[in-house]
Amino acid sequence: MRKRLFLPLGLLALAGLFTACSGKRDDSVIRVGEFSSLTGSEATFGISTHEALTLAIDQANAAGGVNGKKLQLITLDNQGKPDETVVAVTRLINQDKVHAIIGEVASSRSLAAAPICQAAKVPMISPASTNVAVTEKGDYIFRACFIDPFQGKVMADYAFNALKLRRAAILRDLKSDYSMGLSDVFKARFTQLGGQVVAEDSYSGGDMDFKAQLTNIRAKAPQIIYCPGYYTEVGLIAKQARALGINEPLAGGDGYDSPKLAEIAGAAALEGYYYSNHYTPESDDPRVQGFVKQYVERWHHVPDALAALGYDAGGMLVEALKRSKSLNGPDLRDAIAATKAYPGVTGDITLDEHRNPSKSAVVLKITGGKARFVATVKP
Repeated sequence: MRKRLFLPLGLLALAGLFTACSGKRDDSVIRVGEFSSLTGSEATFGISTHEALTLAIDQANAAGGVNGKKLQLITLDNQGKPDETVVAVTRLINQDKVHAIIGEVASSRSLAAAPICQAAKVPMISPASTNVAVTEKGDYIFRACFIDPFQGKVMADYAFNALKLRRAAILRDLKSDYSMGLSDVFKARFTQLGGQVVAEDSYSGGDMDFKAQLTNIRAKAPQIIYCPGYYTEVGLIAKQARALGINEPLAGGDGYDSPKLAEIAGAAALEGYYYSNHYTPESDDPRVQGFVKQYVERWHHVPDALAALGYDAGGMLVEALKRSKSLNGPDLRDAIAATKAYPGVTGDITLDEHRNPSKSAVVLKITGGKARFVATVKP
């Protein structure tokens, strides 16, 4: 009963050929909507999430579905754009009649979708949007990941306490709620600890040339550059930083977690960089190793953190569906909100009153072209 649709939203006029356009929702199947960046500058994030969510849905169906009903996954590509996100989510709710929605990785796009889901009373679970404002959009909005105040604090603490660094610079993406939020938290925490932010500069997502910003930062002699962006721009920044003779490490968050980062920057340019993340496939936790094995068997490559979070978001939804009194939005919302100690790959998930989980983070260091585990940081 599962169906996956990869529809460019410019073909929306043709979409009615594939799904019902109107009428009462068919509750004989449970329709799960997904909006994801399957193309665009952060496509690896969307593809990882989609692959893992597909695995979670298929496993649930293989185990008998939910209360005898099969799950149907309907996926739309938002091309990594907030405006396409609005079109996708509106279609999933009004045309495809989904019971719940999974998405998105990027906070800016989750923030575009959340008010639509809230108004329609369709629960939405973001796998990986860490900006605090996402779940503040309403009580139908949830997430499977930790939030920026924790992630930014993790790297500030690690830089100051573990690496013994005292001078930091910040380079942020003005177009990204994710980058702006992490930068603010890192600055506040690093200075609170006694460190000094000696330079701050910015760019806009989609930029290609960062030499002016990096030259300004270099003149201030920081010991580390906190640059919490996404892999496309960070890869270019890393490459240009090395070309300018900047040997101090960059540090960031889970937006670094993509094989494309090394393809863009070159492995040598990334040597010694740090980033916070949600999990590591190097963990010896049986739960993690079981997921890695199943994912590799299905998709033939090792899952990144976005895959792990996509899997957890799907699992959270399936578990809540089993407990929900009905498939109606309010009942399903209540069931998701009651999530306690869900055994996720990225850690046990209990949602607080703001619909956010409290979870540990890992710090990874890029060595020899690979991200290696160096520390676990508890909330």
